[in-house]
Amino acid sequence: MKAIGAPWRMTYIRGEKVGKCVLCSVSKNCTCSDLRLLEGERSYIMMNRYPYTTGHLMIIPHRHCSRIEELGPDEKVEIFDFVTLSVKLLKESIHPDGFNIGINLGKAAGAGIEDHLHVHVVPRWNGDTNFVSVVGDVRVIPEDVVKTWEQLLPYFQKYRQEA
Repeated sequence: MKAIGAPWRMTYIRGEKVGKCVLCSVSKNCTCSDLRLLEGERSYIMMNRYPYTTGHLMIIPHRHCSRIEELGPDEKVEIFDFVTLSVKLLKESIHPDGFNIGINLGKAAGAGIEDHLHVHVVPRWNGDTNFVSVVGDVRVIPEDVVKTWEQLLPYFQKYRQEA
């Protein structure tokens, strides 16, 4: 059997588990190490530290809420605008063939972080699912998350300057 490396996962496995919401913690303590790409008034865009594919982004409201019906009108508009922007800039920068966009509400729906709603924008390429994902329940991410963040950041910075 061949071993597949995913060294970034060990940081999470061995890391200190915060008693509070991890997304609120990120929201209030912004550093470049949190893989943030763009800050909005009501939400922000960041790389998923444990991605399904290269370029996997999350749009996260600043305000802690777990239910979609708790979002205010302005939050909904900014979040959807950020989803649209993310798709546009990912198309320009890494050229995926398609996207999965979704919100997992509750553990039964697959939410890894149940108590803070967030939207996933997952770039997809033709043929990006192979036997490893199907048989081994493992995903192979061909690029380190920080390298992808470094590649995407100039696109988001350019947008911020033009806005």
